[in-house]
Amino acid sequence: MKSPPKDPSEHLLHGLLGELTANATLVISGARLARQLKVSRWAVWRAVEHLRRLGVQVRGHPATGYQLAAVPDLLLPELLRPNLRSPLFGRHIAHAFRIDSTQAAAQQAAQREEPEGSLFLAEEQTAGRGRQGHRWNSPAGAGLYLSLLLRPSGPPPLLLPLMLAAGLAVRQAIAEACPVQPDLRWPNDVLLEGKKCAGILLEMQAEATRIHWAVLGIGINVGAMDFPDELRPLATSLAEHCPRPPTRVGLCARLLELLEARYRQAQEGQSAAIRAEFERASSYARDRRLVIGEEPETWRGRSEGLDEAGFLRVRREADGELITVVTGPVRPAGDNREWENSAGAAGTGGEPQGC
Repeated sequence: MKSPPKDPSEHLLHGLLGELTANATLVISGARLARQLKVSRWAVWRAVEHLRRLGVQVRGHPATGYQLAAVPDLLLPELLRPNLRSPLFGRHIAHAFRIDSTQAAAQQAAQREEPEGSLFLAEEQTAGRGRQGHRWNSPAGAGLYLSLLLRPSGPPPLLLPLMLAAGLAVRQAIAEACPVQPDLRWPNDVLLEGKKCAGILLEMQAEATRIHWAVLGIGINVGAMDFPDELRPLATSLAEHCPRPPTRVGLCARLLELLEARYRQAQEGQSAAIRAEFERASSYARDRRLVIGEEPETWRGRSEGLDEAGFLRVRREADGELITVVTGPVRPAGDNREWENSAGAAGTGGEPQGC
């Protein structure tokens, strides 16, 4: 039995898109594309079909030639860079049509001493992950899946305020793009009408007093998504709440700008301001009855804000003791659905972790 053909290489897909974009007003024959890209015409046809499956509108066929029908909403460096207004984030961009995890790619880059602000983007992830290794649903072309390499100056406790700041940036980017008011679930989820539409994962390599590097992963469900049955009650996308969902390129550019401003805020020691703003933006932070932990070891209480480090304080119902919650999961009391933190898109969700 023959094995199924492999997907076209990243190099071929980028090269083909480059040729079609550079000659957007022309119909280019398959033979010419094959010569330019140094592949067979059959390989060109397969690559065109692959781009179409990703949502790229390509007119024509092998007998007549090919032409772009519209500028694709792909997270290509060539399309993203003209929209960037962030001096640090996105100066170095690595894009993949299909990858196991942008988070893993960024961590490998950190080990290679690549520069701070390096950005890793993917159209699809095959092993996107969230908090504590939960899988993150990452279908092609439906979400914004990115990871940023950071080299913050300061000790590891800096990272929780940084993750809270990232949540504020994601919330603002979504609110600007859609007529919605996102909620924040401590520590790392963004919700629309109680369902998760985005999540954040922050991982690091550090010593007791110094962070070597950190990787910030963000996933946002943008387009229409066919969620698995177990996630439909828990997950949502911007397409379900916006009359016209934003382009992923535009959303990514604005998010990077907001993230860079928040990163500077955290680096400048404004943790108290970040905590206060997070409390105002989150319905979970104060006076909310919550269930903490995972079955069978759960307990109930009422939230009383964040402590000086950014951890959630909850007054336990059983004995009135004020507990500092160091990690989730956290869900509203009275919600009988089994909580699952893997509802969504790309390498996201979770507390700061050592790697």
